[in-house]
Amino acid sequence: MYATSLNCLTNAADAYLAMRTVYEHFSGYKFNEPIPLKGKGRVKAIHYIQSFDPADNVSPELAHKIAKAFARKTFGDDCQIVIATHCDKSHIHNHYIINTYSLTGEKFNANKKTLDRIKEYSDRVCLAFGVQPYDKSKGKGKTVMYNEWENKRRGTSWKEKIRNEIDSLICSVNNIDELLSALEAKGYTIKRGKYISVKAPEQQRAVRLKTLGDDYSEENLSSRILWKDVGANSELQSCFNSAIKNNLDVYKLSAQLAIINSDNIHSIGELDGKIQKLKIEYENARREFNKLSEKLSQFEAVEKQVGGYFDLLEKSELSEAEQLQLKMYGSIAERCNIHSRDELQRVKNLRKDTSERVEQLSEQMKKCKQAYDIYADIADTYKKISKGDYISNLIAEKKREDEQKKNVIHKKSR
Repeated sequence: MYATSLNCLTNAADAYLAMRTVYEHFSGYKFNEPIPLKGKGRVKAIHYIQSFDPADNVSPELAHKIAKAFARKTFGDDCQIVIATHCDKSHIHNHYIINTYSLTGEKFNANKKTLDRIKEYSDRVCLAFGVQPYDKSKGKGKTVMYNEWENKRRGTSWKEKIRNEIDSLICSVNNIDELLSALEAKGYTIKRGKYISVKAPEQQRAVRLKTLGDDYSEENLSSRILWKDVGANSELQSCFNSAIKNNLDVYKLSAQLAIINSDNIHSIGELDGKIQKLKIEYENARREFNKLSEKLSQFEAVEKQVGGYFDLLEKSELSEAEQLQLKMYGSIAERCNIHSRDELQRVKNLRKDTSERVEQLSEQMKKCKQAYDIYADIADTYKKISKGDYISNLIAEKKREDEQKKNVIHKKSR
């Protein structure tokens, strides 16, 4: 699902042919020459792996965006590279296969110097996307400037600022990831790991969401976002607005009952059936989305490179690099059986139709996931109610919260 390429097609067979063409043109050697009996063979391609700490909670989509930006920044626009983001391990990681020769004939050598530069560029790109690289200065002493000390001294005020910012964003986001992205857009630094931490601009140390109060834990924030739109344009909406400042569970329970009634769900069996139907619908859409995303990537690559072939054909003079591109892109046009711009236009139309379908599937999956989360939350509430006196537990919890607030006020008044 997460594969892309630069200056070659993404599938293995075509990428091999394109890289072989460039390598043989500039090196003067055969790409598939046998390894010598003594010593090492010539390096034709180089493999790098870029891994992310599971504690950083980097999504495959974000990892792949980082991979594409990193490849261009590190190896340049004229390199030949295939990129794949893998989710088959406990940690997300990117694979890079790069041709040792670029389209302009520049030779890339893998050694300690280039590896250090690659690590540095990897750190820079990760930081640009909000992912903290490994802290090489860990354990070393640091000087704290006065304004940092002052911000630390005013630490409690930062919490209030972050709470207010979150409250203002709740109604405009669809999930906790969008909330964190919205905070980042406002200049906040987000640390994703076992616990999510937030740091305001100029604040010295980040604070964990759960330390901001019960309503700001990851679980309760997800619940607040999930239920914010339920009951819109109805009497329930006012309940949700006040739920932020009161006990959320009471209002959530009211909203869940309203949904059960409106959907004519009369038993836990019907509810489970609804959840299973949504799971099947989502999985079917996801499979089609993956298949079409792969096709879309191929269409885009063919459109760009075969289009480049026709552009080069129309030029009166070609540089050595352009002659190589003409040969390489021409072989792609031949393999795709495209002999004119009219035939290429059909590929463009297919790409456009596929892109629209991918967008439709993405929206369908988003709505399906939101509905699934709502019904799964209703089922979870049912299980809680079945295990004990749910309402009594809510009342007891509310009393504990009030008692804790009284103790805090009492300590401050001393």
